[in-house]
Amino acid sequence: MIAGIHGGLVSKAPDSLLVDVGGVIYRILTSGRTLANSGEPGDPVALHTHLVVREDALLLYGFLTTAELNWFETLIGVSGVGPRLACAILTRMAPETLLEAIASEQVSLLATVPGVGRKTAARLILDLRGKLPQDISIPTGAVPRGEDQEVIEALQALGYSLIEARTAVSRSGADASIPVEDRLVAALREVGG
Repeated sequence: MIAGIHGGLVSKAPDSLLVDVGGVIYRILTSGRTLANSGEPGDPVALHTHLVVREDALLLYGFLTTAELNWFETLIGVSGVGPRLACAILTRMAPETLLEAIASEQVSLLATVPGVGRKTAARLILDLRGKLPQDISIPTGAVPRGEDQEVIEALQALGYSLIEARTAVSRSGADASIPVEDRLVAALREVGG
């Protein structure tokens, strides 16, 4: 598998980059975010890549950051989400925004991506809960205080993912001076909507 490409940027197309690597020009499909930040023709470019093998084609997808590549690989693992739709999602949303949308179950925000309806958005949320890329950080608004660790552990014991638990604790706004049980109830209210 081709894990990365390093070469000179030849040109940009609406959905891809042409990169010259030692005299061989590769067409690398990508997101609008990578397209916008990849520089100008003639500039050096380094991309983290994922090779999609189909019966009729070999398609190389590339991204400037490993976080975006990890999101791409996670998204294409969801039933009904192919590489093009994954790129459309990554074009519309930064990895941090996507993480927050999934953690807080914002179906309407995900449905703003062209090609993603409410059913696909709900499937994304359902399939990705607890399966998010490991190198993606928790949104800054979802980082709890140290004294909330017991509540987070209790939520995880109930089957919620670490991201869901942290998000619920941070949004509950429960004061650290109240008992753990009351903070847990407040966090469960947040999870339950």
